[in-house]
Amino acid sequence: MFFVVPNDADQGFIQKIFYIHVPLAIVALLGFIAGAIYGLRYLLSRDRSYDLRSYVAIHLSLMLGLAVLATGSIWAKAAWGHWWVWEEPTLVSFLIVFLLFATYQPLRFSISDPDRQARAAAVFAVIAGAFVPLNFLAVRLAQSLTHPRVLTATGGSMPGSMRVTFYLCLIAVATLAVTMWKVELTAKNERLKLRALRRQIDDDQHKPAIPGMQPPQPSPDKQPTATSDMKPPQPSPDKQPVSAP
Repeated sequence: MFFVVPNDADQGFIQKIFYIHVPLAIVALLGFIAGAIYGLRYLLSRDRSYDLRSYVAIHLSLMLGLAVLATGSIWAKAAWGHWWVWEEPTLVSFLIVFLLFATYQPLRFSISDPDRQARAAAVFAVIAGAFVPLNFLAVRLAQSLTHPRVLTATGGSMPGSMRVTFYLCLIAVATLAVTMWKVELTAKNERLKLRALRRQIDDDQHKPAIPGMQPPQPSPDKQPTATSDMKPPQPSPDKQPVSAP
């Protein structure tokens, strides 16, 4: 991106932020769709693992979305002279999707019951995820004012080296996102297991004694040890005690 691909003829070096900004946006939108798919699978199976995967996918896409808005604003200021252009449907549509999914976590953690929490979050993820392809279709049908088209039949008017660099950056960002998703998912699974183990240990330590429980009896093959309360052994009936002289 920095050493191989040439600078843009119009925008110069600042255009290279395109190779980060656009892949981040594509991967973030795909993450929102993945969260909706996992939410639907949870509603069909009630498997809590799908709920956790949906949560992590949306959480990660929100972080990528912040990077998209930040890099897009920097690029817009350098290329168009404005930090934001409200007349541009591509920018506004992504902002709408981002703000819609930004309400996912407040909705989720406002419900204390785990089953109701997972069910409500999954329903919201499915409904919000349906807006992603609808917004994409609406943007493609709209007449863009300033935002360039990238994924077109002509390759967005990009030369061969720029197109190859863009696809390599897209693969790199997607690989990074999948890796971060797996790492966070593993960490949350281990945290849940640790929390369950601590809860089990606390329950065992504070478990009250069962009333009416009898102490353990000695085994029949073991003779009890002599104590002060035990009677001395009695002589056998066929043996008479010897009288003292």
